[in-house]
Amino acid sequence: MNMMKLMDSFSQHTGFVGFRAMVRLLAGAAPCSEDSVVCLDGSLPAYHLHRGFGNGASNWILYFEGGGWCGDIKSCLDRAKTSHGSTNYMNKWAIFSGILSNNASLNPDFYNWNRVKLRYCDGASFAGDGKFTNGTSLLYFRGQKIWEAIILDLLPLGLANAQKALLAGCSAGGLATFLHCDNFTRMLPNASVKCLSDAGFFLDERDVSFNHTIRTIFEDTVSLQGVEQNLDHRCTKLMDHHKLCFFPHYALKYITTPFFVLNSAYDVIQFHHILVPPSADVEGKWNHCKHDPAACNADQIAVLEGFRRDMLKALSSFLKDSQRGGTFINSCFAHCQSDAQESWFSVDSPRIHNKTIAEAVGDWYFSRRETKDIDCEYPCDTTCHNLIPLPQYYP
Repeated sequence: MNMMKLMDSFSQHTGFVGFRAMVRLLAGAAPCSEDSVVCLDGSLPAYHLHRGFGNGASNWILYFEGGGWCGDIKSCLDRAKTSHGSTNYMNKWAIFSGILSNNASLNPDFYNWNRVKLRYCDGASFAGDGKFTNGTSLLYFRGQKIWEAIILDLLPLGLANAQKALLAGCSAGGLATFLHCDNFTRMLPNASVKCLSDAGFFLDERDVSFNHTIRTIFEDTVSLQGVEQNLDHRCTKLMDHHKLCFFPHYALKYITTPFFVLNSAYDVIQFHHILVPPSADVEGKWNHCKHDPAACNADQIAVLEGFRRDMLKALSSFLKDSQRGGTFINSCFAHCQSDAQESWFSVDSPRIHNKTIAEAVGDWYFSRRETKDIDCEYPCDTTCHNLIPLPQYYP
């Protein structure tokens, strides 16, 4: 399963309205150094920065790019030849839309903040720390160091004097916000810091063949890339299987920074490649259902509803006990809704209780109201106009 390829293709076909920001390369240590700050292939990591202005000039959003994971040498070598493993293959400009837009009419609460997109080139949600070499091939697993180096680069550019800050991300980048949220807060002791994960609440769920597909992917990634040392030590101390602390719903209970979980209860990536991966549906019985939820039979709908129940169960303690937390769990068959303008804030954006995602996140961040919004079950939500925006190559 090539999760990186899938998620990259997904992002390219959802459509963006926004402006472009130029890439900034990090001047890291030499690749031969044990402390090198480099992508999988040894190229320098990068981020994009667009400056804030007006009353937002002292506020910051840092947004982790998503793009799956690699947990074996072959997939990491393949990844190192793409934009998710090397800056040599990255576009030099990045689209800033949705939560990163600089247009007040499209992003009313955060448009004039300093906005940073962290490019993803390690394959372990910015959390690995290791290296592989066999005399022929060489891979650097430096996600944790990349994260730390970008922060150090941004501090003298004004981040050190931030008044408000939001750490956010989508998909594998959304998972990264769970891993780095409290660390970000410690780096900014004088700022009001909060965190948001979009489509990053990956469940430790068996697939329809009762196999642990996603658990295997995560455990392999943690093992190969040396992630375990960077997982929350309170979690690993109490969990028998330390690698499971890579899962957000095991890590969430230990996060003390105010946190917002934005996710679809029928997340299309989890549906297609975790709940019903190709390996669990070799006869293609789910193909029509995957393309169109209206084509799902009663048994398939029951499986999807079971997945939704498991997601809400995994969030139940957070919903009950977190006084400063927020949620927007809708019933759209979507994946990543904060960086696409059509789902973030537009005339026909998805809504819960007549609130768009942008309004819900803004209400939560600025404490205008309690924001723990849970949508009704599919198909009751008529605002989900963009059900399953599939990658074009999907069979």
